[in-house]
Amino acid sequence: MRDVASERYVEKRPAVVERVVTLEVNGRTYTLRLDTRVTLLDALRDRLGLVGTKKGCDQGACGACTVHVDGRRVLSCLTLAAQAEGRRITTVEGISGGDEPHPVQRAFMEHDGFQCGFCTPGQIMSAVALMAEGRAGSDEEIREFMSGNLCRCGAYPNIVAAIREAASGGGRDAHL
Repeated sequence: MRDVASERYVEKRPAVVERVVTLEVNGRTYTLRLDTRVTLLDALRDRLGLVGTKKGCDQGACGACTVHVDGRRVLSCLTLAAQAEGRRITTVEGISGGDEPHPVQRAFMEHDGFQCGFCTPGQIMSAVALMAEGRAGSDEEIREFMSGNLCRCGAYPNIVAAIREAASGGGRDAHL
């Protein structure tokens, strides 16, 4: 009979594979040595200090981590940092024009499109993208194309009103 209790368990961990990744974020270039398994979200927050992008569910279900990659919205918790190499990344910190808030940010403030604020950066990034995609026609259309962004506080009517205002009054400055 085998004595399992006396056998030593040796955990086999996969070898860490690192590589140098160059990311263009908000118009600046960063060169990082990263584990190939590091997500874009973790690289932005932990390595670059861009904490506006939030880690909500870490499973791609809430939209709090939404950023733009080459002008398209992406869930950064589901995107490896290495996948974004050579592409243009924009975070919520990169959408405003210097000291002035972006028109969508301004509309969110005017319409109280946030309560606790945790989901707000992802909501704003999705709103900017849906406007650039030409999908801010009706309230129903806005709700449909914002459905991947969850708000635990329930500020949805204010978020829709903010997007509608930014889309109608923001002109070309309202999207990237």
